[in-house]
Amino acid sequence: MKKKLIALTLAALMVTGLVGCGGKGNEGEGEAKKDLKVGMVTDAGTIDDKSFNQGTWEGIEKAKADLKIESNYLKPAGTTEADYMKEIGNLFDTDYKFIVTPGFKFETAIFQAQDKYPDAKFVIIDGAPNNGKTGADRVEKVGDNAVAIFFAEHEAGFLAGVAASLQLKEGELGFIGGMEIPSVQKFNWGFQQGVKYANENLGTKMSIKAENVVYQGSFDNVAAGQQLAATMFDNGVKAIFTAAGGVGVGAINEAKTRATAGKEAWIVGVDVDQYADGIYKDDKSIILTSAMKKVDSASYEMVKAELDGKFPGGQTLTFDAKNDGIGIPKENPNLSKETTDKVDEIFNQIKEGKITVAGEKGDLIK
Repeated sequence: MKKKLIALTLAALMVTGLVGCGGKGNEGEGEAKKDLKVGMVTDAGTIDDKSFNQGTWEGIEKAKADLKIESNYLKPAGTTEADYMKEIGNLFDTDYKFIVTPGFKFETAIFQAQDKYPDAKFVIIDGAPNNGKTGADRVEKVGDNAVAIFFAEHEAGFLAGVAASLQLKEGELGFIGGMEIPSVQKFNWGFQQGVKYANENLGTKMSIKAENVVYQGSFDNVAAGQQLAATMFDNGVKAIFTAAGGVGVGAINEAKTRATAGKEAWIVGVDVDQYADGIYKDDKSIILTSAMKKVDSASYEMVKAELDGKFPGGQTLTFDAKNDGIGIPKENPNLSKETTDKVDEIFNQIKEGKITVAGEKGDLIK
């Protein structure tokens, strides 16, 4: 079944009812919910992974503070479908029947869970429920009690590439990804396009060599991330964009060590504002800026929609520049006002459709 992709504004999620596409809709839609218990199952990594798990959880915790829900998260023993289903079942059995799952690894588990637990609601971020098969045997289905959320990572990467190029002016850049999956690849491709745009239109002279674009293959190998970053910095790279979870934490650690020793070493963070994670001395940080996916907004808005009786069951949503679902942080201490003003201008051009960022590789590196 082919997904029907629907881009919705965050404002619409807050103030209008959402109707599931291709489904029967939700029973009780339009009726406000009370005493909601929201559960989360973590992906690889921890709740404080400075990335996807943390961003998702922060949105739930904001909902707890603002909307008076109950919240809980469970960390599976592993990352298999069985591991995820076990914790989904544990949440359901303790009346946590609104369940948020961050990452594509949950796709097959949610495909099963949405039918096994029809009285529950499911939010999968960066994934679409499917049966795990390929070709003619593949079945994709977003149930009436589920919603799938994606982000325009390429747009966030583009803005980060422009920002890094404007601030550094001239030199080498690198990219470290976790697993070579679409969401990570799109960050990379957007970043490369942003660097190219700045070089061609804004007078910068930045470059990215093929050997400095690497997918480590996991999201939790901190040591490998530190080693990859060390190699790139040794080869003259000024700043590394990391879209790699715990692997990125290793790169941040390496940059902090070098900065403490007085060397230039920058990291472009990912998913959330990672500035605080890069602090090494006197509130100075090695985080140049961050390519943000408003993951916290996604989890928060879905909880609010459920409370308002407007859960968008059966739909696939895209958070992008048009609905302020991506961007760089509002505060960027390591970027000049000139840089942030220009990035804001380019963000608005993307939002208005004047600049188009490709979500495919094309002739880009990896």
